[in-house]
Amino acid sequence: MFLERISAPNDIKNIDKKDYDALAAEIRQFLIEKISVSGGHLGSNLGAVELTMALHISLNLPDDKIIWDVGHQSYTHKLLTGRRDGFESLRKYHGMSGFPKRKESDCDAFDTGHSSTSISAGLGLVKARELVGGDNTIVSVIGDGSLTGGMAYEALNNCAKLSSNFIIVLNDNNMSISENVGGVSKYLNNIRTKTGYINLRDNIYYSMLDKPHGNAIIGAVRKTKNVIKSMVVPGMFFEDMGITYLGPVDGHDVDAMVKVLNEAKRVNKAVLVHVITQKGRGYEPAIKHPARFHGAEPFEIETGLPTRKKEKPNYTDIFSTVMFKLGARNEKVVAITAAMSEGTGLKRFKNVYPDRFFDVGIAEQHAVTFAAGLAAGGLIPIVAVYSSFLQRAYDQILHDVCIQNLPVVFAIDRAGLVGSDGETHQGIFDLSYLSCIPGMHIMAPKNKWELSDMLKYAVDSGVPIAIRYPRGTAYDGLKEHRDPIKMGVSETIYEEKDIALLAVGSMVATAVDAREILKEKGYKVSLVNARFVKPIDTDVIDRLAAKHSLIVTMEENVASGGYGEKVIEYVKEKNYSLKVLPIAIPDEYVEHGSVDLLKQEIGIDAASVADRVVAAIKRR
Repeated sequence: MFLERISAPNDIKNIDKKDYDALAAEIRQFLIEKISVSGGHLGSNLGAVELTMALHISLNLPDDKIIWDVGHQSYTHKLLTGRRDGFESLRKYHGMSGFPKRKESDCDAFDTGHSSTSISAGLGLVKARELVGGDNTIVSVIGDGSLTGGMAYEALNNCAKLSSNFIIVLNDNNMSISENVGGVSKYLNNIRTKTGYINLRDNIYYSMLDKPHGNAIIGAVRKTKNVIKSMVVPGMFFEDMGITYLGPVDGHDVDAMVKVLNEAKRVNKAVLVHVITQKGRGYEPAIKHPARFHGAEPFEIETGLPTRKKEKPNYTDIFSTVMFKLGARNEKVVAITAAMSEGTGLKRFKNVYPDRFFDVGIAEQHAVTFAAGLAAGGLIPIVAVYSSFLQRAYDQILHDVCIQNLPVVFAIDRAGLVGSDGETHQGIFDLSYLSCIPGMHIMAPKNKWELSDMLKYAVDSGVPIAIRYPRGTAYDGLKEHRDPIKMGVSETIYEEKDIALLAVGSMVATAVDAREILKEKGYKVSLVNARFVKPIDTDVIDRLAAKHSLIVTMEENVASGGYGEKVIEYVKEKNYSLKVLPIAIPDEYVEHGSVDLLKQEIGIDAASVADRVVAAIKRR
């Protein structure tokens, strides 16, 4: 096996050119076998195998630097830098991350997890190189889907000022998670079809390269190339920005990519290498179902079908069903996603109400302000987004939605711990960053029925409102508790005395189990479903203070700025004698691992909560 001969950075340079195809096939087979067991990002990695090989052949790591945009396509990079054994613990607690991590390897130049950041980071590394007098090569690899993110253009705008080499590799597979949308995708499609110029340029370049005075001739041709290129390449977008454009090149031809990368290294300015790849290459199920194999669950290799059978609906399924019904009941309801129609559960709404569905691409900032415009125009926009991605649109939420008090509904999926994707994807900050915004209202459902009720309430509320719900199976307990939703009013599920558990959203199910443990120990325990994090229900705190000595707040959010802090502040303001024990995620970044294990490690699972409550009572 050729892969066994690679145990350290740059070992690929010892592989003979004639064996590149065999090595690529081994890498693909290795990735399919490992990810079928662990789960992970398969399609993007299968498409980037030869591209990654060419980069490692052309560069000298770790002196040279590769910044992977989003980072989920870096599995081959990890293999080629000697981390093959790490795939046994891929995305597991204390195991190898599914994303680049500087603390994991000095070959990982920059931590990435969200899109459209690589060019900015690469440009920073280039300027640092200039200031310290280095001569290493900096490469940012960005997917075409990430070019819909405005940050990428802010960085490209500044790249035009460079007078030293900086390589941007555009990995163009016409996909983000699902098919790309918008003008950028159309522009790149046009470039792909204009092969006449590309063939002419390559034939001239490579035929002259070995001739006497070939470099001088090539230099003369380059001086006039823009005149030729402008006639056959639509827009010349990158060239017009001051960035040299090379390509497109076949992203599955290692030799061709090595040649163009070596050419790119000779350019003393920013240069973009346009590489055409196929997402999921080498595995037919991943090619046919790109969205499913973007972030795949464990699957059967022969069929591509998940090995874990989903028996109960998850919260995304519930959201999908309710959105379909809301669309039928109210023609003013419109839905917005940032390239996540399937992930957020809007595919059904899209199919039935295409005129009221908007996929803006990977552009969360635009999505929120666009929603504000729709609301100002009399519609009821529902922005479906993952918690960690909504962070990218903070200014737009504050400035464009809440200052104007526009009725935009934020359906925040993957709130709380999400597990295997780690620090960049944990949705553990939204309660904090949203609750400090005047005019924002925040709800969290205890179970699947309450998510349905909250969505209906939010559509009719007429105010900016966010509903945050977790990843995973929707809780179906407490069905008998379905009080009508009123602004800022909680729901008392069990009322006793001494100890009161005030739980937010997903933590209600945990509170039910913790209460049973405490009851078995002889304690009397009340349980309140907080429902609202903003505004909080101060009336219920007043009532609990009369009969309880300990209030326990429970939330799947960092402690700083969360629900617990608000309760503590109110109790101090009222000068109540009762103690408040906040159960929350510590103010730190949470690594990858299964959600259940992470909850145990953090101390927010039912058994840990019960232990912490007993310890607090004993201290008191």
